[in-house]
Amino acid sequence: MERKRIFNSIVAAAVGLTLLIAWNLFKSVSPTTTQQQTSLNVSAAISLSKALGEIKTVYQSSNPNFTITYNFGASGALEQQIQQGAPVDVFFSAATNPMDALQQSNLLINDTRRNLLTNRLVLITPKNGVALSDFKQLTDARIKKIAIGEPKSVPVGQYAQEMLNKLGLWGQIQPKLVLGNNVRQVLTFVESGNVDAGIVYATDATASDKVTVRLTAAENLHSLIVYPLAVIRNSRNPAAAKAFVDFLAGDRAKIVFQKYGFGIAR
Repeated sequence: MERKRIFNSIVAAAVGLTLLIAWNLFKSVSPTTTQQQTSLNVSAAISLSKALGEIKTVYQSSNPNFTITYNFGASGALEQQIQQGAPVDVFFSAATNPMDALQQSNLLINDTRRNLLTNRLVLITPKNGVALSDFKQLTDARIKKIAIGEPKSVPVGQYAQEMLNKLGLWGQIQPKLVLGNNVRQVLTFVESGNVDAGIVYATDATASDKVTVRLTAAENLHSLIVYPLAVIRNSRNPAAAKAFVDFLAGDRAKIVFQKYGFGIAR
């Protein structure tokens, strides 16, 4: 009897071990567990923050195994971070120059680059600020401070400088300039009343109830405002990054971008 009891115990243990091994093998090949979490780091112009925030929710609802982390800032500063080796999968710029610089450094997967969006340049004042009807009025004594983006690194500042140069106003208003690190900081300067006027993107202006749009710049006064995006060559997940770029260029994402006032590049 004792031998039989021992034998039965050994058999039971062997069966249990076999079942445990089989279960672990099943888990390793089960389709519900092979879908590993995929993380993407997306560096994007800060003017895209609200639209991309909504798009992230839409995308992750259909792709629950994707985690998207955004790094928003001035496009020039983001380009420098990528040049210095920042772990970025997708770059979405508010101007072509930063993207061109990355392409020249062979840091893009070239066939993923595309121009996706457009925007407009506008002059704004605080909600109850000075009513301006011409950009030349920026030289008036009643306009003491004007906020623009830092032209060296902030695309909206570069577009503003181009426009003011073409209008022959740059030299006259330079002493009045207050430079922002990105377009949202320029908007904040105007919203707070710390400056009398500012030059921002139309999409940022329309998102604020604390400013008034006074003028829209003619498109022939500055370079075309184009938002290119691309997958970075050193992406840890190039296939997933390409899929996200394709989604951003698709119809569902375009509806969101247009909701926030962006134009679609042709």
